Amino acid sequence: MSHDTIPARLQEQGRVRAEQMAYHIKAKGTWRGATWATYAKEVRDAARALIALNLAPEGTVAVLGFNRPEWSIFNMGAMSAGGAPAGIYTTCSAPEVAYVIAHAGATVVLLEDAHQWAKVEAQLDNLPDLKHVVMMNGAPALADASGRVTIHSWDAFLGLAEQVPEETVRERIEALQPDQLATFIYTSGTTGPPKGVMLSHQNLAWTAQIAGVLVEIDDRDSSLSYLPLSHIAEQIFTLHGPATYGHQIYYAESLDLVAENLKEVRPTILFAVPRIWEKFYAGIRAKLADAPPVKAALAAWAMRVGRQLVALENGGESVPGLLQLQYRLADKLVLSKVRAALGLDRLRFAVSGAAPISKEILTFLGGLGIAIREVYGQSEDTGPTSFNRPGRTLFGTVGPPVPGVDVSIAADGEILVKGPNVFLGYYKDQAATDEALQDGWLLSGDLGRIDEEGFLHITGRKKDIIITAGGKNIAPKNIEASLKNDDLITEAVVIGDRRKFLSALICLDPDAAARYAKKHGISDKNLHESPAIIAAVQAVVNTTNAEFARVEHIRKFVVLPRPLSVEAGELTPTLKVKRNVVNTRYAEIIDGMYPKD
Repeated sequence: MSHDTIPARLQEQGRVRAEQMAYHIKAKGTWRGATWATYAKEVRDAARALIALNLAPEGTVAVLGFNRPEWSIFNMGAMSAGGAPAGIYTTCSAPEVAYVIAHAGATVVLLEDAHQWAKVEAQLDNLPDLKHVVMMNGAPALADASGRVTIHSWDAFLGLAEQVPEETVRERIEALQPDQLATFIYTSGTTGPPKGVMLSHQNLAWTAQIAGVLVEIDDRDSSLSYLPLSHIAEQIFTLHGPATYGHQIYYAESLDLVAENLKEVRPTILFAVPRIWEKFYAGIRAKLADAPPVKAALAAWAMRVGRQLVALENGGESVPGLLQLQYRLADKLVLSKVRAALGLDRLRFAVSGAAPISKEILTFLGGLGIAIREVYGQSEDTGPTSFNRPGRTLFGTVGPPVPGVDVSIAADGEILVKGPNVFLGYYKDQAATDEALQDGWLLSGDLGRIDEEGFLHITGRKKDIIITAGGKNIAPKNIEASLKNDDLITEAVVIGDRRKFLSALICLDPDAAARYAKKHGISDKNLHESPAIIAAVQAVVNTTNAEFARVEHIRKFVVLPRPLSVEAGELTPTLKVKRNVVNTRYAEIIDGMYPKD
């Protein structure tokens, strides 16, 4: 009798939902799907193939590519064989890719295309454990000129399954132990080299189970997979949740086509990082600004009704009959049409995570009748610490602790977490493990408080705390979030550590800046230097300053010529700011905002 693990659950879905659809991918303009029976067999075949390539229990593999069925099949196959996969962000450089493969000791790596192979090929001398490379479907035929590794096409790889009996995979799944290493999640490295977070089979199975309970998932649901699968949150929604509840996954064609794919797929569940919701927010606001007065007034009324309804439902309160009637009319005339235009007309659950999102954006989009529920957590607790669930949602907080998880606030304000979702430790880093896990508690590194109603508020991150020259401790998170509430600003980085006052580096949203320039007759060249744009940003800064204590006021700012980016190494793949990189890269600009003594 096997333990309750994700690989065991997936095979059970293959039996009980054999003819139901498990996943879909778009090929030649048409969405084509595979059943749960097919998916389960593909995973078994991948496990058999990996065993044929000498993957032993507790052996490791790696995956580098955009979200594809092959990503899931290979990942689940490795776990089913008793191994542990490590996902790598597609934006990583060749040395970063090599770091993860070497650190994990991966013997086999799955790659999406020739571009990703070039990264690995350039680093082969630094990858002594790597023996096999498997290419996803559609990749060109490749060969390793050095003879260091063997390269397999996807079909050739699955063909290796014939060398290993089905019984061997069944035995390996049955042998999986709850406390056994199941997967690595490599941190995105905001403050240094990524660490290998070790998650157990119990971590994954428990978290997937509770996630489905919180958002009431069942096999009728569907979701679009497009955020990096190397991140634990997307793994819960694309891999472990479906294996637990049997719902369907659609794999987006690319990040650029997510908006188009959303309209085609019309998912019932959508997990997104704040930047996605911010784009919805900015796009709707821009259309409302351009709408004729009568239509704008109707939309404003409809969204006001939507916000009233969502506010009551968030608090678990009943909706009065009159408001229900108003909402039905508002929905028919306006709201349903807007949701349909975005591909959100079937949406039952909207979730935001991986980074803070502003209360204003949540409230605004609530006007569409969409309650976006913010989740908070980290890789070290398999994704969720707290969650705004139906009937227990308060915008501006990250919700009450997840049932079964204990959350405490240390004397210095740090959030401490204990529960079955807390990780095993960091791979090959006992010192970091001992620092993060103390007396059974995970020290999150985040600062927060729990209010009288049990909602968790995030107030900052310990490593981000700014200590001014006057000795004041300031958390930049809320100041930055307030600045970014304006459509014009896509990123803000508050500066001030060991300085006499706070300043900020501001990045314009290219689309919003272009709209502003067109509306005000400004040349669209070098907008970051435009006096009108700088004046508009100053107005945003003034509004933000009014919300905070004097010591937290932004006294100076500089508008950068371009947004921060992952490609330039200034943002992590999950779009968190790498403050050390930004501080170093823009040191001259920063110093220019502070007068010399």
